[in-house]
Amino acid sequence: MRHDIDIAGVLVPSLLLWLVVAYGCVALLRALLRRLGVYRLVWHPALFDFAMYVCVLGGIVYLASEWSS
Repeated sequence: MRHDIDIAGVLVPSLLLWLVVAYGCVALLRALLRRLGVYRLVWHPALFDFAMYVCVLGGIVYLASEWSS
């Protein structure tokens, strides 16, 4: 998936947009998990957040590549 997206004359790599989308999804998911009290069971919250971000980003990129082909 090596496409650039044109936003007002500026070429932006598509991965950058997926990074921003994944960050928004993880921010919402993190707030939900904190409200449910899941973070009381997590040993290292920062590592858990990073792993969750990588998994969400991988899923978004996979779905985007499947949808575009």
